[in-house]
This record gives sequence, structure tokens and C-alpha cells, in this order.
Amino acid sequence: MKITWLGHAAFRLDSAKASILIDPFLTHNPGFAGLDRKDMTKGVTHILLTHGHGDHVGDTVQLAQETGATVLANADLAAWLGSKGVDKLEMGNTGGTIHFEGFTVTFTNALHSSAQITEDGVSHALGNANGLMLHFDDEASVLHMGDTDIFSDMKLIHELHQPDVGIVPIGDRFTMGGAVAALACQRFFDFKTAIPCHYGSFPIIDQTPEKFVAGMDGTRTRVATPQAGTAIEV
Repeated sequence: MKITWLGHAAFRLDSAKASILIDPFLTHNPGFAGLDRKDMTKGVTHILLTHGHGDHVGDTVQLAQETGATVLANADLAAWLGSKGVDKLEMGNTGGTIHFEGFTVTFTNALHSSAQITEDGVSHALGNANGLMLHFDDEASVLHMGDTDIFSDMKLIHELHQPDVGIVPIGDRFTMGGAVAALACQRFFDFKTAIPCHYGSFPIIDQTPEKFVAGMDGTRTRVATPQAGTAIEV
């Protein structure tokens, strides 16, 4: 499997039977600047969303229309996307598992919010924030934690799913910071590979993964900090 960071919390996963975008915030994403949008989204079959904030929903509506990809989101967010013109929708909610050809996705807990603010300044809730647990046929299992703080039930997520790869938010202010994220990985998970995200994209969050890398020093987990647009194999 190849995993490509697209800046912020956006990723592309290429498996044997699917090409998946997670939280495809591309337009106005400083971490995506300079990358070829057409190349990074070519052949996409699925778009998966952790929650409803604009820096995660991102370009979902346009990409779904351009690629014909199936979009997966929590029920409230999926209904809202349907009203925006997304036709191929799959919905679920925390704890539920959705089956696709070659892989499954389970909605896990995350400690965060999920909403869109309309032009009148009103915040509209779009379900709960989630992580996404992906199990593939004969390939590495991947947990995208979404935006979250540390919480003790991460231990249950590990017990239930045994993820090989963790995509971990580390930028602080809106998610856990690097040191706390490293503690979460060590105390509650046993990742073979950890990929930090949600940093370096905006001035008010941490600009580098240094705190996370330092916190993971001495563990058996491989910490991968790829350049945006460069695929790593897991």
C-alpha cells in the first residue's frame, strides 16, 4: 500500500483495489501548494471524511462530481453533502462498519467538534467527529485518528482493531500536540508506522513534527514524516 500526505490532514491511500482520499482539503491548503491537483486525485474511487470542518471536507463536493468517487461520512454530514449535490454517498456513525470491495471502514471515537458556519455566522452541527479505521484485504490496516485529543478509550480501539499504521494529529491548539500524541501512541497503540499530520499548514499550529518525533524516540514504531506529495509504502 502507498500512503501520500497531501498537507494538513489530507491523505491519499492506494491499495490493490481502491484509491482513497481522506479529508481532501486541497484548495487553500498551504501544505498542498505546488502539487498537481489532477495528478493527486487521478483514479480516486472513494472519499472518506472524519468530520465536518471546512479544512477536512475541503474539496469533497467538487471532487466527487469530477471523479465519480463514493463519499463516506457520518450520517449528518452525509445528508448535508447530499444537499450540496453529492450523489454517491455512504453514511454511518460511531462504531459502525461499512464494507467496500477490498476494504472496510469503521467509525471510531474522536474528541473534537464537527460543524460548518454559514454566511450568517451561525454554526450548524454536522454529527460527531470521528476517526476512521480501515482494514484491507491482505494489506496493512490504517487508523486515521481524525482531529482529536488523547482519551483512554484509544486502548479499546487498539484492542478491537490492532492498526498497523496510525495517522496522528500533532499540531496542538485544535488537536493534541506532539508530546501528547506521542504519549497516546505509546500508551494505547502499538503502531508499526506512525505518520504525523495537522501541522505546518497554518501559522497558529505547530510548524514541525519535532515534538512528536522526539516523543517517539526509542520506541519500535517507525515515524514517517514524508514530504507532501511523496508516497511512502507500508
